[in-house]
Amino acid sequence: MDLLVKRLVLGVQYDGSGWQGWQTQPSGNTVQDALERALFQFCGAEISTVCAGRTDAGVHGIEQVVHFDTPLERASYSWVNGVNAFLPASVAVQWAKELELDEDSQDNFHARFSARARTYHYVLYNSTIRSPIWAGRAGWAFRPLDVSQMRIAAEKLLGEHDFSAFRASGCQAKTPVKHMYSIEIRQQGELIVFTLKASAFLHHMVRNIVGSLLFVGMARRAPEWLAEVLESKDRSIAAPTFMPDGLYLAKIDYEEKWGLPQSDIIELPGFLSLL
Repeated sequence: MDLLVKRLVLGVQYDGSGWQGWQTQPSGNTVQDALERALFQFCGAEISTVCAGRTDAGVHGIEQVVHFDTPLERASYSWVNGVNAFLPASVAVQWAKELELDEDSQDNFHARFSARARTYHYVLYNSTIRSPIWAGRAGWAFRPLDVSQMRIAAEKLLGEHDFSAFRASGCQAKTPVKHMYSIEIRQQGELIVFTLKASAFLHHMVRNIVGSLLFVGMARRAPEWLAEVLESKDRSIAAPTFMPDGLYLAKIDYEEKWGLPQSDIIELPGFLSLL
């Protein structure tokens, strides 16, 4: 008798500081490699995972969403606790959900293609002196920043646009046209948090936008300049790619029909909830 194959969906959280990004590499030092090693130890079988969005080296995940197919029967809490027992301290499964898989249907859940929107945070430490406490957890800018000017500039990016000017040369996205739903910039003391929500993001898009916003915040450019950069579709016109340390994949939005037990809170544990 053939075993029924199910689609398992996991919510995975990780500190990306010591990893070479999400996607598997020959070195084996990626989050995907660590997760698939843990799944092998827990399941006793090779499992290939698909994620909602690949993150670069040094980028963190508050709630990355992953799926894979398996015939194994396990309770949701067993998937969480069992896999976590084989994961390093910097990676942990937060929840698991089993979904039916219809091999003849085009409407199965897919971590990447079923996503309706993505939200990222960029955490910036703005102080004349760098802080070892925030090393690897936040970007750093030592020049004073005008948050009000950056907010004006960010408005130029809202809506559906061709974001080629903020796209990495190696980006493999089929189209540079994305819909930017919102950009929030919040400040508390020496911390500034940029929160961007869009239909999808191009490779390095958030870091390139943040770098360009910092040019405005430092008065190197006027807020209107960001609209000119966007219109140019020319990557060389925008600011350099900013450091990865403060970037967090916060939330992937899906239709309610999938019933994923995602958290309604997309803030970073411990400190962003204070903002």
